[in-house]
Amino acid sequence: MKCISVYTDNFGAFSDIFEEVLSSELSENEEREMEGITVSHSGDVPEHYLERMSQKPEVVVMKDKQRGITILQHGQVFEILLPVLEEAVN
Repeated sequence: MKCISVYTDNFGAFSDIFEEVLSSELSENEEREMEGITVSHSGDVPEHYLERMSQKPEVVVMKDKQRGITILQHGQVFEILLPVLEEAVN
């Protein structure tokens, strides 16, 4: 899964830029600012990362089932987990 980190604890601000983040073509480890919020491509994360993080009580898990996207919110960051093309085919 590809992980894009959005550094804010403001859900409204995150929601405002969510679609823009998804449509942006970030290279791995690239950082960009969108509407004053830092967004970075944090690389790929293993499947067990999602399982481990979702068990923590301080982590909020949101899912967009139609697009296969999982969003983790913890502390002052939202992590958008996107399926990699090969994963989406399986």
